[in-house]
Amino acid sequence: MKSLTGKIALFVGGTLFGSAGLKLLGSKDARKVYSHVMAAALRCKDQVMRDVETVQEGCSDILADAKAINDAKASKEEALFIEDSAEKETEFIEDGAKA
Repeated sequence: MKSLTGKIALFVGGTLFGSAGLKLLGSKDARKVYSHVMAAALRCKDQVMRDVETVQEGCSDILADAKAINDAKASKEEALFIEDSAEKETEFIEDGAKA
């Protein structure tokens, strides 16, 4: 019997504690606190989004610079390839004339 009485007492205590907690969480003061916390979270979110946008802009600039470097390198390599091909063709023609 003692354990049943203890279980009933715990149930009643939990119910009272839960009811008091709900009243406390639903009070006007608690709602003000929730509102201030939510406002701070929204301000934080806005700042984070501004920072993300700044980082994205920087990454876009870096990507554009990297593409320009690769394009310049590719055109330089193409020019060297054309020069080498012209030299080899000239050598081939000269060798053919000697033979």
